[in-house]
Amino acid sequence: MALIGYARVSSVGQSLEVQLDKLTHCDKIYQEKRSGSTLKRPRLDACLDYVREGDTLVVTRLDRLARSTLHLCQIA
Repeated sequence: MALIGYARVSSVGQSLEVQLDKLTHCDKIYQEKRSGSTLKRPRLDACLDYVREGDTLVVTRLDRLARSTLHLCQIA
């Protein structure tokens, strides 16, 4: 069972540093600079492909993962 981190900021000018600092305990971290409203988030896709049964996906805030409750349910 592994801890898998995912960090995202919406624009190139923003920093992932705060999120990455909070995810240092994770075994593997995926990160990207891309708007959450964008349907294509290749690092999120790679993260979800990597997560196995028993692993835990860790995000610093739910809005870094999904834009709405519906989107969160689709990811889950």
